Amino acid sequence: MSVPFDPASYSQQLADKATRLRELLAPFDAPEPQLFESPQAHYRLRAEFRLWREDNQRFYAMFAPGNNHTPILIDDFPIASQRINDLMPLLRARWEASATLNFKLFQVDFLTTLAGDAIITLCYHRPLNDVWQVAAEKLSAELNVSVIGRSKGKRIVIGRDYAVEKLQVAGRTFTYQQPEGSFTQPNGAVNQKMLNWAYDALGQRDDDLLELYCGNGNFTLPLATRVRNVLATEISKTSVAAALNNLDDNGVSNVKLVRLSAEELTEALNDVRPFRRLAGIDLKSYEFGSIFVDPPRAGMDPDTCELARRFERILYISCNPETLAANITQLHDSHRIERCALFDQFPYTPHMESGVLLVRRT
Repeated sequence: MSVPFDPASYSQQLADKATRLRELLAPFDAPEPQLFESPQAHYRLRAEFRLWREDNQRFYAMFAPGNNHTPILIDDFPIASQRINDLMPLLRARWEASATLNFKLFQVDFLTTLAGDAIITLCYHRPLNDVWQVAAEKLSAELNVSVIGRSKGKRIVIGRDYAVEKLQVAGRTFTYQQPEGSFTQPNGAVNQKMLNWAYDALGQRDDDLLELYCGNGNFTLPLATRVRNVLATEISKTSVAAALNNLDDNGVSNVKLVRLSAEELTEALNDVRPFRRLAGIDLKSYEFGSIFVDPPRAGMDPDTCELARRFERILYISCNPETLAANITQLHDSHRIERCALFDQFPYTPHMESGVLLVRRT
C-alpha cells in the first residue's frame, strides 16, 4: 500500500523504514544502518501510463491496484524525473495534432537517465506502417528523444533502443546502456549512492569476486575495479547483451559473464552437472574471496545461500528486507553483519532497498 506523496512527511517515512529494518536485523546483532535518502521529488527515471479517452481526448492515466476501471487522470507526475514531466505535455500536444500518432494509441512509457537521455515508447492496438514511421521520426527530432513503436508482433526503433546513463562512483564516471523494456534501477540518484556504498563496503581485494544476478552490469563495472577477476552471471539475454556492451564501453576487461541462473551456477560449482555455456571457463582457476548478490524479491534459494556460505565476504543488496532477513537466518551461524544500509529507492511506498556486508566469523 502506497502512502501519499507528501514531501513534508518524507523524513518521518524514512525514519519509519529505518525502524523496520532495525527490527528485522536486530536478531543478528546488526550495526546501525547507514541511511541514504532519495530526492523528495522528480526521482523516478521511468514511468508507464495507460491512455484514457474522455470527450474525444486522450489523457495520461494510472489505476489503483486492483482497479482497472477507474482511472486517475494525470497532467503532471511529481515523482517522475523533470525530463519526463517536461516531455508529457509536449508529447500530448503532438499526438493530439497527429491522427497518425493518435490512432489506437493505448500506452506510453518513458525511460530517462540522470545523463539527460530519453526514450518514449508508444504502444498501439493496430499495425504500424511507413506513414507512422515518418510521423515518429518527426516526433523524435522535435523532442530530441528516441521513439519506439510497439504493436502486436512489431517493434520499430527511431534512434536507439537503449538510453545512456552516466554514474559517478569513487570519482570515476561509468557509462551504461539501459535497454528499453528491460530492468534498470528506477531511482538514479539512490542507485548512485548504492554503487558507492557497495564499492566502499567491498574494499580493495587481491582475490576474485563472484556476482550473481548481474543485470546490465550496474554493480559489475565499479566492483570489477576492486578485485582481480569477476565471474558474473545473468539469465536475461537482453541484460547479458547490455552488460557485455557496458563492459566493453568502459574498458573493463577482467570480467567473464555467463548466461546462467544462480541455481545453475550453484550446480556447476558443486560439480552436479556441466554447462555448455561455461565452455572455456575454468571455474577452479578462480580464488573467490567475495560474493555479490542482488537477487529478485524472493531472495536467494537455500542452495544458493549454502553456496554463499563458502565465501569470506557476502555483499548483499536486497529489494525485500523480509527475504533478506530469512537468508541471513540461514547464514548467521557462519557470518556476522559488519555493515548495513537502507537505500530509499521507493519514497512514499513501504518498499525499501537495503544492503548488508556479511563477514565470516573467526
